Amino acid sequence: MGGAVSAGEDNDELIDNLKEAQYIRTELVEQAFRAIDRADYYLEEFKDNAYKDLAWKHGNIHLSAPCIYSEVMEALDLQPGLSFLNLGSGTGYLSSMVGLILGPFGVNHGVELHSDVIEYAKQKLDFFIKTSDSFDKFEFCEPSFVIGNCLEISPDCTQYDRVYCGAGVQKEHEDYMKNLLKVGGILVMPLEEKLTKITRTGPSAWETKKILAVSFAPLIQPNHADSGKSRLVHLPPVAVRSLQDLARIAIRGTIKKIIHQEAMSRAGNGLKNPPRFKRRRVRRRRMETIVFLDKEVFASRISNPSDDNNNSEDIDEERPEEEETKPSELKADPPVNFLREKVLSLPLPDPLKYYLLYYREK
Repeated sequence: MGGAVSAGEDNDELIDNLKEAQYIRTELVEQAFRAIDRADYYLEEFKDNAYKDLAWKHGNIHLSAPCIYSEVMEALDLQPGLSFLNLGSGTGYLSSMVGLILGPFGVNHGVELHSDVIEYAKQKLDFFIKTSDSFDKFEFCEPSFVIGNCLEISPDCTQYDRVYCGAGVQKEHEDYMKNLLKVGGILVMPLEEKLTKITRTGPSAWETKKILAVSFAPLIQPNHADSGKSRLVHLPPVAVRSLQDLARIAIRGTIKKIIHQEAMSRAGNGLKNPPRFKRRRVRRRRMETIVFLDKEVFASRISNPSDDNNNSEDIDEERPEEEETKPSELKADPPVNFLREKVLSLPLPDPLKYYLLYYREK
């Protein structure tokens, strides 16, 4: 077995490898991947494998390989304010990364078949909101998860700007998936052994692009043996934010602007940038292999004319190194959560400070 990119020692190195292999190609997607540590979505005893480019499955809990999620995020062409539906939302890892891009006025819904996985996803989401400093660097569109079979979504549900399905879609369900999209929307799903991007260009017009050769476990068909009736899945309503919540978003946004202006002012006064440190030597390998892991398989990217000039041989690269630093300088100070520090310094009652911080623990 092997991955499309080399294993990393931490989340940032995994993202470095995905960027170099051109799986991550845009700044928005890179920021989302760096903001959420993949290891946080693993059970403790399996975290040693979190930064390998491999899928992971334990019981009903499943994570796709990082290169698959990278291609999905890039293909969705996410923008702030869009609506997103994740079919087979699993651990919520992908939904949370999407939520960082959608921002406070987006819509972020997920449908998951297994109740234990939904509970797991809610725990991970709560952990991220309460403890991660990345939460304060973004305006987050919190995902909402519902239980049910994604092939039984109520026909009166709203349509979405972006839809992703994390299981293999049979050809007979292609039109069902397409009808979940608004005009101008994008659907990404495994279809006929290919990760496929479908753009709805009109009421009955579509553009289709094959992205990557994959093999996912197929969608589980609805089982009506017990009652003989369909159990319709009702997606969460598109809620209007309260005035109180809008005020919190506005205040946090204003504080962030003040922090940015103060940082720019300090930089203009000739203060030096924080020291940069040497990067380790990393061996990069472009692999033209098929990877088998449990029920998921992924292979090399489908050929694209823009890839013709790429060199597929093994390359040893070393990033440019900064000047040697003294051993005492090698350990950087822990990052400061400037938003939190600024809020806590305001002349406000403590309950209001905690409200502005979403009652976060860290």
